[in-house]
Amino acid sequence: MAVVAAPWRGAFASLRARAARIAEYVTTPVVPSDYLDMISPLRASADLRGRIEEVRPETPDAATLVIRPGDGWRGHVPGQYIRVGVDVDGVRQWRAYSLTSRTDRRDGRISVTVKAIPDGVVSNHLVRRVQPGTLIHLDQAKGDFTLPAPRPRKALFVTAGSGITPVMGMLRNAVDELADVVVLHSAPQARDVIFGGELRRFAERGQLRLVERHTDVEGMLDLAELDEIVADWTERETWACGPTGLLDAAEKQWADAGVPDRLHTERFRPTVVVTGEGGQVTFSKTDTTVDADGSTPLLDTGERAGVLMPSGCRMGICFGCVAPLRTGAVRDLRNGQITTAEPGDDVRIQTCVSAAAGTCDIDL
Repeated sequence: MAVVAAPWRGAFASLRARAARIAEYVTTPVVPSDYLDMISPLRASADLRGRIEEVRPETPDAATLVIRPGDGWRGHVPGQYIRVGVDVDGVRQWRAYSLTSRTDRRDGRISVTVKAIPDGVVSNHLVRRVQPGTLIHLDQAKGDFTLPAPRPRKALFVTAGSGITPVMGMLRNAVDELADVVVLHSAPQARDVIFGGELRRFAERGQLRLVERHTDVEGMLDLAELDEIVADWTERETWACGPTGLLDAAEKQWADAGVPDRLHTERFRPTVVVTGEGGQVTFSKTDTTVDADGSTPLLDTGERAGVLMPSGCRMGICFGCVAPLRTGAVRDLRNGQITTAEPGDDVRIQTCVSAAAGTCDIDL
């Protein structure tokens, strides 16, 4: 049977479209969605953001951030991480942090736990300076450092420092599903063990066996000692997370024992992006590299080099020129704000209002 649309529906749609055009006209140079971002920054149609609702100290150098994610948040698997974008002294910095919250929280909040590192711009800001109510940028959860289904019969977690964070995400969600668990964790002192109280309660209840190595007193963990600490370690599915030296040693030991497939590692990637005025710009898809000053929009820089650049209004309004910044730093010519990206970050920038602030790589 044919369906005939009511005439009033077409008239209403036309009126709505006309109202939207009028709204854009009177709010230029910004558009209505910009005002919605200010009024409702966590709405589903906005770029994914979160609001920090609690900063809870864990140790003298670590804190858990409880975050209300925007409506576009798609959830996570325990053990995964998210990238957090935070403005520190006028520079938007992105860092990856493991999710430590349960996936079934009734209030929908998520949490990440951050350890402040010496000279760490972002980690020190989040642990010592950030306040509840702060809006941050988020990406969707990523990573495959997760537990399989069905769960392993025997599990071993080898961690050091903040390497316990993805493991705590797994334990909080699945400790009751694991029949035989050993956690071997290293930290300078007992007070430096992130989640120390919770881990010890798990052990007291018989949910896992906890082995703490306090390195200021007992020295660094040598994995050659594993036979004495966990005699059946070669039979266990193992997850290891921590400093590079620990993970390199673990990969060698598991390979030498003939069981490399039983070891799963998560490596943190500290990177420092150097910023300045101008720099070498690479347009990776076209294999084009040029020198750029700090005042010329990347859109113009690319076009002059013969790169086919997407564009629109060329004023920073329509977002027709958005492209992925793979690595490096750019400066927003409107307000001086610097945005940085590390490999794998997939940060989007407007090339018509962004200039090179150091070496950078654009995915065009």
